Amino acid sequence: MMENTIYNRFKQIAASQPDAIAIVENGRKITYSQLDSLADAITTLFPKKHAGRVGIVMNHGIEMIASILAVLKSGAAYVPAEPSFPPDRIKFMMEEADVDFIIVSPDVKPETGATPLLEIAPGLKAEGNTDNATVVEISPEGTAYILYTSGTTGKPKGVVINNRNVCHYADAFEQEFHTAPGDVMLQYSVCSFDIFVEEVFTTLLNGATIAIPPESAKSNLSELMKFVEAHGVTIISGFPYLLLDMNKLPEIPKSLRLLISGGDVLRGSYIDRLRETGVEIYNTYGPSETTVCATYQRCDNIQPLDDGTFPIGHEIKDVEIMIMNKKMKPVKPGGRGEICILGEGVGEGYLTTVPESANFTTLPDGRRVYRSGDLGYRLPDGSIAFLHRKDDQVMILGKRVEREEVENVINAIDDVEEGVVEAYVDSQGLSYLVGYIVPRYARFSFRRLTEKMKRNLTPFMIPEFFIQMKSLPLTPNGKVDRKALPKVFKEGQL
Repeated sequence: MMENTIYNRFKQIAASQPDAIAIVENGRKITYSQLDSLADAITTLFPKKHAGRVGIVMNHGIEMIASILAVLKSGAAYVPAEPSFPPDRIKFMMEEADVDFIIVSPDVKPETGATPLLEIAPGLKAEGNTDNATVVEISPEGTAYILYTSGTTGKPKGVVINNRNVCHYADAFEQEFHTAPGDVMLQYSVCSFDIFVEEVFTTLLNGATIAIPPESAKSNLSELMKFVEAHGVTIISGFPYLLLDMNKLPEIPKSLRLLISGGDVLRGSYIDRLRETGVEIYNTYGPSETTVCATYQRCDNIQPLDDGTFPIGHEIKDVEIMIMNKKMKPVKPGGRGEICILGEGVGEGYLTTVPESANFTTLPDGRRVYRSGDLGYRLPDGSIAFLHRKDDQVMILGKRVEREEVENVINAIDDVEEGVVEAYVDSQGLSYLVGYIVPRYARFSFRRLTEKMKRNLTPFMIPEFFIQMKSLPLTPNGKVDRKALPKVFKEGQL
């Protein structure tokens, strides 16, 4: 059966509203029926036999979304990476996921060793080219995608999410936000983050329209807002820093009805002016391991907590959250503990065995639970307040970073004798990384160091500041004394 799978849900929408616009870009648009036909056409280019995983390393656009749908239609799972990612990181992801081939844009040529590339260029003709389109039986439990996040082993780890997880999330999103034909969702996120999943699938599986801005607009707020206005965007989902930037504008596009913040803490100061516009604003929470979000909290109509942050809210449809102690027992009402997530959103786990696999566990009653590693507590109204991580993981620009992964990369570089990474918080409550380096050689080049780091780490994972040390301070038992490291203050902190 193909029930409750991503592609079947999309096919049903395409059949019910074939002429509705599915995707718009600058100067381009495609209807649901045309997008379905384009996905069919792309599947005809696939190898006759493939094991079930396909890489996606493409520029954002109609062809990228169609290629993802084509992979899902063929019964396979997609493994996404941005073309701008470090070459060694892309290579590692694709090799570990054992993809059969990688779909690329014409100007994208990742270093993939022996893995073949399939180039999909704009303008591929869908009409009359779909007789040989792949037709397979898709299971709701079949893997939909594998997202790579930072890992404690020094290598990224692949999170496995199935079709049922995504379809459930599309239903939960619609129940809360009433997404429907006429809505236009901005596609702003990178493809390797789960906000992208929210942008694409909660839109296409509910009959709305995706609007993809040019790359230049993603780094230019004025240009981005002009795009939003021109294309009638009604929903933006992004990191709190995007809302913080929008909060500084004299006005925002009148088409907007909903702003969704996720990926990091949302503070009252980030949206104090936006709260006066009449737009609904939500704070959301959920690790990639639980399929985008597990909780929602509307914020434009409430006041922040005493620490200036907003709660992460109540559980979404068919999700349960328990606040547990170290022994995995529920804490007393209002007590602090680890946020543990149960229900339809919990993913399959990790692609390979990694230390974090222990975070997927089973309760005595047989229910699967994901231990988030985040600490929080219930408020009197039943909503949840987020406190902080219980480990060394930090959020940089809304993306999870394991300090240990960054440290491992630094210490694998020949020029480095020793290196550690510390995280600090600036005056706006945003985390930043500082690298402390003991050079191996007298003639040490930080430029060469960062060039080598860029081979394995995405830009947000590279420390914002570096300090050259003669030696690292140690505790009496011989460990690095992180409290004794010289702190780097950003402007406005003193």
